[in-house]
Amino acid sequence: MLVLLPPSEGKATGGTGAPVALDSLSLPELTRARATVLDELVELCSGDEEKAAEVLGLSPGLRGEVAKDAALRTAPAMPAAELYTGVLYDALGLATLGRAARRRAEESLLVFSGLWGAVRLGDRIPAYRCSMGVKLPGVGGLAAYWRRQMTDVMPQAAGDGLVLDLRSSSYAGAWKPAGEVARRTATVRVLQVTEVDGVEKRTVVSHFNKATKGRLVRALLESGARPKDPKALARTLRKLGFTVEEQPGAGRLDVLVREIH
Repeated sequence: MLVLLPPSEGKATGGTGAPVALDSLSLPELTRARATVLDELVELCSGDEEKAAEVLGLSPGLRGEVAKDAALRTAPAMPAAELYTGVLYDALGLATLGRAARRRAEESLLVFSGLWGAVRLGDRIPAYRCSMGVKLPGVGGLAAYWRRQMTDVMPQAAGDGLVLDLRSSSYAGAWKPAGEVARRTATVRVLQVTEVDGVEKRTVVSHFNKATKGRLVRALLESGARPKDPKALARTLRKLGFTVEEQPGAGRLDVLVREIH
């Protein structure tokens, strides 16, 4: 099973490790592409701060991120498992997983990134600010750039098992499963179901979406389950206590979070 995750906008700081070594990262076929994006980002952020902030979509309060990106080649790196924070990663709770579940996480979780393309939990990278929606002057839109790089890399990474795609829409644009891989790919939509006086209303809510996906991945890792396709995943999630509705032919599962008033 391969689980595709988005990164978090917020990232841990205070690392003391050596700088990133691009040739040590997982998916080594992406090394040259990573170097290209890293060079572009560092060059951009080493110049006009206002221009860099505009390209990166930074608010005035985040202008300090420009200087951090300019120093990425020498900044201390830490494992991706420690770097990414936020609602999904808090709910996933990587640091508190047991040994077997943590080993499964390191084998099966892949975090997509505007800067690195995709990394595994053990990959050591510095804190950065560069979302998949950014358009760098040289390489252009990062989603389109990484899509070209991922075409041959990701099917190999997917192997022959289930691909559980939990990425947000901008990161999903960096690689779209096709052919046989698409047939064993499942996406999850988290719906908040509010029932008032017997009338049910379903809405997609960001907080529930991220937290539920984090709990869902944790439950799968702790169970040791290895479903092979979306139908098997739906059965597994129900056994783990989730309320799941299958969308026939779409490869999508709706996980329901209920509130009754």
